[in-house]
Amino acid sequence: MTIMAIFKDRMGKDLSLAQAFSKIINRFFNYWLDFWLYVLTCVGHFPIHTVRWAFYIISGMDLKWSSHIHMWARFYDPTGIKIGKDSIIGDHVFLDGRDKLEIGDHVDIASNVMIYNSEHDIHSADFNPINAPVEIEDYVFIGPGVIILPGVTIGKGAVVAAGAVVTKDVPEFTIVGGVPAKEIGIRQQKDLHYRLGRARLFQ
Repeated sequence: MTIMAIFKDRMGKDLSLAQAFSKIINRFFNYWLDFWLYVLTCVGHFPIHTVRWAFYIISGMDLKWSSHIHMWARFYDPTGIKIGKDSIIGDHVFLDGRDKLEIGDHVDIASNVMIYNSEHDIHSADFNPINAPVEIEDYVFIGPGVIILPGVTIGKGAVVAAGAVVTKDVPEFTIVGGVPAKEIGIRQQKDLHYRLGRARLFQ
């Protein structure tokens, strides 16, 4: 007599009891994470940096006191995000923490920037995700509307022009732009010691 499997995954594959239990626990964890991300989205509308900073720290983000994230930011899993000192993140950014996202010191990220470290494998039969860390080193400037894809390292002092889509590593002090981003120049000043200063109040 054949015993029918009780549990199946979304692709219709049979699951053991242990596999099903693991998926159920993971589902409830994701429900909690989705709720907390909604809370952070609401907090992102609050026009006081210290309040938002406190919630981000509570969420597990490694965010130095001297760095600021402007209003209307959104996240995936803030526990994977680390931001160094004296960095300013513009409004309406999206920061992905499903893998490691490290942003260095004195980094200036403009508005509407999206940084991803997880994407779907379009060649996978199950359309499974692929995760890869993103690192943005010290003194980088990222212009408005930039998209940074998984697995990218942006070297110290590099500049990413507005609207670029970064699909591969950017060497130190290199200026890139376009879709996909390609080298368009070299930053002349390489002995960088500046500080970004305070973030805009009530933003």
